[in-house]
Amino acid sequence: MSARLTVAQALVRFLARQYTERDGLRHRLIDSCWGVFGHGNVAGLGQALVESGHAPGAELPFHQGRNEQAMVHAAVGFARQRNRLSAQAVTTSIGPGATNLVTGAALATVNRLPVLLLPGDTFATRPADPVLQQLEHPGAGDISVNDALRPVSRWFDRVHRPEALVPAALDAMRVLADPAQTGAVTLALPQDVQAEAFDWPDAFFAVRVWPVPRPAPDPAALTAAARAIRAARRPLLVAGGGVHHSEAEDALRELADATGIPVATTQAGKGALPHDHPCEVGGVGHTGSAVADDLAGRADLVIGVGTRWTDFTTASGTLFAEPSVRFVNLSITGHDAHKMGGLPLVADARAGLTALTRALDGHRVAEEYVMEYTAGKERWNAVTRAAFTPRAESDRPTQTHVIGALDAVVGDADVLVNAAGSLPGDLHKLWRARSPRQYHLEYGYSCMGYEIPGAIGVGLAAPGTAVWALVGDGTYLMMPTELVTAVQEGIALKLVLLQNHGYASIGGLSEATGAEGFGTAYRYRAADGSFTGDPLPVDLGANAASLGLTVFRAATCGELRGALAAARAARGPACVYVETDPAATAPPAAAWWDVPVAQTSARPAARRAREEYERRAAGRRRHL
Repeated sequence: MSARLTVAQALVRFLARQYTERDGLRHRLIDSCWGVFGHGNVAGLGQALVESGHAPGAELPFHQGRNEQAMVHAAVGFARQRNRLSAQAVTTSIGPGATNLVTGAALATVNRLPVLLLPGDTFATRPADPVLQQLEHPGAGDISVNDALRPVSRWFDRVHRPEALVPAALDAMRVLADPAQTGAVTLALPQDVQAEAFDWPDAFFAVRVWPVPRPAPDPAALTAAARAIRAARRPLLVAGGGVHHSEAEDALRELADATGIPVATTQAGKGALPHDHPCEVGGVGHTGSAVADDLAGRADLVIGVGTRWTDFTTASGTLFAEPSVRFVNLSITGHDAHKMGGLPLVADARAGLTALTRALDGHRVAEEYVMEYTAGKERWNAVTRAAFTPRAESDRPTQTHVIGALDAVVGDADVLVNAAGSLPGDLHKLWRARSPRQYHLEYGYSCMGYEIPGAIGVGLAAPGTAVWALVGDGTYLMMPTELVTAVQEGIALKLVLLQNHGYASIGGLSEATGAEGFGTAYRYRAADGSFTGDPLPVDLGANAASLGLTVFRAATCGELRGALAAARAARGPACVYVETDPAATAPPAAAWWDVPVAQTSARPAARRAREEYERRAAGRRRHL
């Protein structure tokens, strides 16, 4: 038996019948589809989505986006909130619609989060060559702009013929559902092929369930890891995003309870233990807490769980300074498990942690070590309280005062979304996560503009949840357009918009590296041509209101908490707009980050920065 459908109609029907299954629970693999239509997809996938039905309960529910990059960000936020067990598709036209996907695809792949990209492509049959928006390459006739998606996709295929959809679609699902391989998956769809009819075998549309396994560690590797942990005097566990993806938080808590090993977290791993758990010592690395970084600097064994060991986590190779330090790496991917010269424990995070807890039965770190990190944690808590507390209610809030006010207002089940600027550093140091999903930082790609669409994706994945998108003015100006989508979809998005008149994070980095803050302030040009005049007279709160949000303004610390509470209680999307005092009230970084400084310069600031750079770089090492 067969069904005669267009390629686009067949793809929609196929996607509606794909599921993942883990721990006996089944999840729809492709939950819904985002789209902006143009000539490359309107008559193909656009028509197929109309034919399948577009209301909730349709074969493939549809979300209308405003920017193609933002649609991918929303899909990434959705997938992360669903623990990678469900994903969304994104369809675009050819040309700029397709190339706008590239940044979002890179973000998804870097962060190991599934998203299905369905860009339109130029004609496979070439009846008109070139077609509108077609890139002509002088050395190859088969290249299109979609080839820009190859290096940022975990799987890429171009469906030149209808029958080629069958293996292409199956491979796409295989990669999306694979926890060790997942990321952006691209099926480029020539616009003529999308509309072409074919007799599809009914078996293509059968319900398929893609098992998401929990592979256990190799017994010999487990024995070696347990032996190394038992021999360590000062072990430290670093929890990464893989703990959340695997839903391994309870298994991590059981290991910490049993052994007393302190647990530090990466940006993606924060919340793996609640902040008040006795073994939780905060963020680690360049933006980490002083207590966690001190423990890391003196650890003789570091247990990485679900972490990629990025330069922010390792302080560019300077953090783990104990000469004899060794690593045990528990990861679902062998690529990550072998980093840092570590003993690889290739396994699912939950299965691996459970096995480690059994293998370490009866083992516990020395009580003196527990007392040391407990005292360090108490000191850091005092630092956090001081950073959160303004001198007077009438003061203009600093960024850390905003974080402190949020700490008092945000509910345990709320989600905070952030990605770029100076906020990630302050949040990693100071935020006190109270639940596994409360802290949602995209810091693998640290993409300005992720926050608003990412928060929309979280809201779609967890309906009824209050989702907070934290942005500065620089990030807001990158991509505010999806606020219209939040209004349209009725998502309880809470936008916290900090106006500090420039790129605060890069401004600080510029000063530290001898670039003297050049090009980082949002100001009028001065007489000498520099951007050092008066601040630009923009009102971003008014802009947010014009896009449909209810806006609450806070000029002082006293007004701030009330504005945040009002935004949280608002039924629809709301914004808290606050002009912040640019004074730095967060504690300084306890670890380095390598940003190379000019080796030669006529300017004193750059020469001083180079001297400091060489001093810090001398502590860099490779763990072999």
